[in-house]
Amino acid sequence: MRKQIKWFSTTVLALALPISTGLVLAAGENGTSAKKERPSKVEAIEGSKVKRVTVTDKAAKRLDIQTGEVGKDADQLTTPYASILYDIGGGTWVYTVPQPLTFVRHSVVVHAIKGDKVWLKEGPAAGTKIVTVGVAELYGAEKGVGH
Repeated sequence: MRKQIKWFSTTVLALALPISTGLVLAAGENGTSAKKERPSKVEAIEGSKVKRVTVTDKAAKRLDIQTGEVGKDADQLTTPYASILYDIGGGTWVYTVPQPLTFVRHSVVVHAIKGDKVWLKEGPAAGTKIVTVGVAELYGAEKGVGH
């Protein structure tokens, strides 16, 4: 039993540490406090359960946030598999980029996955800018991990 608890605790720590460390490190160098310069700002969106996450330019660079676009293939929406986020309740999401350094989680319905490409039944319109690298870190920021 103790081995199971130790294994579980170690696994949770190993998964949470990179996210929280990345956001704290993105706050500043030379020992500056995350409280002095917050790497992210999370705001409620009226009428929505999701929140808007805005990060500093420095945080975006540290987290290596990269973006792409929702595509269209044979009249079906497509996205890179790296852009997909699965939440603990089984929801499937992508982060859209309505303006620079601002990200909003958007629900998607996956139709098929083949390799690195996902076909969607529902999602943001073709051409919508989405996050392809840094998705987990944005979700951590939105949910308050490391703050």
